[in-house]
Amino acid sequence: MKQMDRPRTQVLLSWSSGKDSAWALHRLQQDPTIEVVGLFSTLNQEFERVAIHGVRKQLLMQQAECLGLPLRTLDLPWPCSNEDYARIMTAFVTEVVAGGIRHMAFGDLFLEDVRAYREQQLQGTGIQPLFPLWGSDTTELAQTMIAAGLKAYISTLDPKKLDARLGGHEFDQTLLAALPAGVDPCGENGEFHTLAVDGPMFLRPLAIEVGETVTRDGFVFTDLLPVEPTHAQCG
Repeated sequence: MKQMDRPRTQVLLSWSSGKDSAWALHRLQQDPTIEVVGLFSTLNQEFERVAIHGVRKQLLMQQAECLGLPLRTLDLPWPCSNEDYARIMTAFVTEVVAGGIRHMAFGDLFLEDVRAYREQQLQGTGIQPLFPLWGSDTTELAQTMIAAGLKAYISTLDPKKLDARLGGHEFDQTLLAALPAGVDPCGENGEFHTLAVDGPMFLRPLAIEVGETVTRDGFVFTDLLPVEPTHAQCG
């Protein structure tokens, strides 16, 4: 009698809209024991944009459609205290566990304090955190992403670390060559954040236009826009 296949581990992925989240999705999708059943993102409630990345909610929703995955958005107040964040995430995790999910994945690369915070927040909740990209050499990882066809554009950057003119630039070899010494090639230290628009994890590419670049609160934000008409966003 043929042995029954073991059910795959169902995983929710923390989704920033950027290249690292996209690559974490790709890595998880390569594991035959894992099924990514959905994404979750935190949004700045006042501006309706992805926290830190500054990506419009409309574009985030279209991106999820192009990935073929359901997306849950969590609204964060602005400003958002650590207590507010913990309260909102605790309620979400409780709901997720009640729904039968036992694993959440994150696209962190090497920041020990960020990983420790996530592990601490999830301790005792019934959720096991997964870090599919953890410990990656970011110089190699950036090259691997680009070679595999991952396409992304800078949505936010720190002008103290990068030339503000790189706002909206594609994540490509030209960008990597323009990064100053000491800047992480994947922006893991907060040097820049991106919006992923295509790659092996996408069912079809997300069509965007690069809009206006502005400086606000010490950071440079580039408004990435959906291509009209809205019914034809995913190329």
